[in-house]
Amino acid sequence: MTTITRGTDTLTRDALTVLQPGFPGTTAPDWLLRRLGEGLASVGLFGRNIASPDQLAALTAQLRAERHDVLVAVDEEGGDVTRLEVRTGSSFPGNYALGAVDDVDLTRRVAHELGRRLAECGVNLNWAPSADVNSNPANPVIGVRSFGADPALVARHTDAYVTGLQSAGVAACTKHFPGHGDTAVDSHHALPRIDIPAEALAERELIPFLAAIGAGTKAIMSAHILVPALDPVRPATLSRPILTDLLRRDLGYEGLIVTDGMEMQAVAATYGIERGSVLAIAAGADAICVGGGLQDDATVRRLRDALVTAVRTGELPEERLADAAERVRSLARWAATAPTGTGAPEPDIGLTAARRALHLTGADGFTPLTAPPYVAALTPVANIAVGSETPWGVASELVRLLPGTRTGSFTGENTAPAILAAAGERHIVAVVRDEHRHPWMSSALDALLTARPDTIVVEMGVPQSPPRGTPHIATHGAARVCGRAAAEAIAGA
Repeated sequence: MTTITRGTDTLTRDALTVLQPGFPGTTAPDWLLRRLGEGLASVGLFGRNIASPDQLAALTAQLRAERHDVLVAVDEEGGDVTRLEVRTGSSFPGNYALGAVDDVDLTRRVAHELGRRLAECGVNLNWAPSADVNSNPANPVIGVRSFGADPALVARHTDAYVTGLQSAGVAACTKHFPGHGDTAVDSHHALPRIDIPAEALAERELIPFLAAIGAGTKAIMSAHILVPALDPVRPATLSRPILTDLLRRDLGYEGLIVTDGMEMQAVAATYGIERGSVLAIAAGADAICVGGGLQDDATVRRLRDALVTAVRTGELPEERLADAAERVRSLARWAATAPTGTGAPEPDIGLTAARRALHLTGADGFTPLTAPPYVAALTPVANIAVGSETPWGVASELVRLLPGTRTGSFTGENTAPAILAAAGERHIVAVVRDEHRHPWMSSALDALLTARPDTIVVEMGVPQSPPRGTPHIATHGAARVCGRAAAEAIAGA
């Protein structure tokens, strides 16, 4: 047993302070309000908690009535990953579209407007931006969430995004350190492994994080990935060599370190969330993100008690927990006093960016459609970060622009005959998402274009497959505004 130099109440408060739990519903449950009174300093919001801006503002006001400086966090990247507009699709294009435009002032303005809307609703910590370099096009979880594959491009846009977001009074949480872009496994399901030398990591993955630190990012989120060149045993979230030695000592970062979701199988399947949380704090993390799946008081109590027990048994140094709690409180103080509402609103900046990100190729002689087409969405299974409930595509906008447009969704092998039968004589608009990652999608497009060479292809993921000479539109993301921009081009609006 270790000697405890601080009181039990203080120890318990510190353990609660480092947690960022989720909860069910669109109002705060009694147990959550009670924990805020006992020391909980942060909450995480998910799509299930948000119905409208007014409702969200009322929810955050309810939380602040219990604790005025509570950190209210959300995973609002814009683009494919949205919580504010989970049921409609985002008003902002994601990182890949911004990187395709490569106008850092535009990125800063988009991030500022997104931050302004978050601040209006009482949210003061955003688990964004993704600073991952999309170096592996087959990556199943990053893709269009990245600004691109060039480290310098990703770095300058990460800098602009952090600056824009924080100028609106919302703390940025740059993720996923030390870089999730070169993975072929989704860490929601298993532990990804990146086998590259430390020198290559420094020359590629770490460059955007250095830019974020230089821009003053208030938080950095760890990745549940194994990087043997840095730590052959434990994933980054649980690794002292990565979080303390590399991020704190070598890169000089002094802000908050937040874990990725502890329920994700990359950690939970091997360590469990209680032991995983203890190891993460011991390694140098300051805040435990949990609540994407587990969203009850029992989870909070389990993690609190695990941290307290780890201090009492000597597994977790008391001063490390105290330091982590103080870093959380320091960010809470900044967020409670940061000026919000600065700068004029730019309600259409997201659509402006989406239109600029649009790229048309292979469309020589293409003229906009005047008759309502048939829109066939070739629909892959959405990854967990994106969520299956968020709509995407061009169908709804084409229905608005070309009344009478018909639509259908198709998945799996041998879908072309069904699409051709449903379309009849109508012009076909085939909408895909990351065609290069789904062989069935490529086969369906090949068959469609053989039968109907005038088919318009809209790629709403990472455009890797070469255009086939048919009209091809790359949106660089599947946000609602990206779909609108593509529909406007198709309809000549």
